[in-house]
Amino acid sequence: MSEHIRIYVADLAAYNAGHLHGVWIDASLELDDIQAQVDAILAVSPVEGAEEYAIHDFEGFDGYRLGEYEGLESAHEIACFIEEYPEFGGALLAHFNDLEHARKAAEEDYCGCHASLADYAQELTEETTSIPPHLAMYIDYRAMARDMEYGGDVFALETGFEQVHVFWNR
Repeated sequence: MSEHIRIYVADLAAYNAGHLHGVWIDASLELDDIQAQVDAILAVSPVEGAEEYAIHDFEGFDGYRLGEYEGLESAHEIACFIEEYPEFGGALLAHFNDLEHARKAAEEDYCGCHASLADYAQELTEETTSIPPHLAMYIDYRAMARDMEYGGDVFALETGFEQVHVFWNR
């Protein structure tokens, strides 16, 4: 991945007083290290007694948008998932909007990365069916792929040029 998965944590007391005071933090660090950096920024707040913070920005979540009230623990878990599955983690989270479902799909239902869904349909068909050579050129794999997707058997996430990640839809 070309950029770090990070969050911008703002000091709310300073923010409400008209000061921009916060820090960018690597969201994949250990949760205690993230909390320590938050505590450190609050300790040097331009407003006395600052205790509250909020995540005001984020980078590197690859298509997944952190919620307005996302906590540090949740942001950390999401960052770790994206770091674990850098090719499709953010897109899968954006698809489900739920970490538990995304993790299940990544671990149990992932069929691989293909140039297209039609390529996956062709690979699956050729691996599971004996096709007579004189009929092979008549098979419409794009139509098969469309039927697989529309029928709810699979879903595909396109993450780049000829990078289609296919998942069973169970």
